[in-house]
Amino acid sequence: MNEGYHVRVKVRTLHATYTGDLFIPAKRNRFSDVINEPGSFINMTDVRIDGSSERIKHLSLNKYLIESIRNV
Repeated sequence: MNEGYHVRVKVRTLHATYTGDLFIPAKRNRFSDVINEPGSFINMTDVRIDGSSERIKHLSLNKYLIESIRNV
């Protein structure tokens, strides 16, 4: 099993707001460390879009579409 922890975050893009869990590996301290890693996508689990009751198990979101991100 991967060592680390999940952080609940709210990610706002031009088109929607996503609330979900972002995995922080043990070698990182903050979710900003994950956001600043090389690569174009972040992976979120247990995601809701715009406060909907529907949950999405897994979502990959293009980092270049993110307007803001914060802990929830």
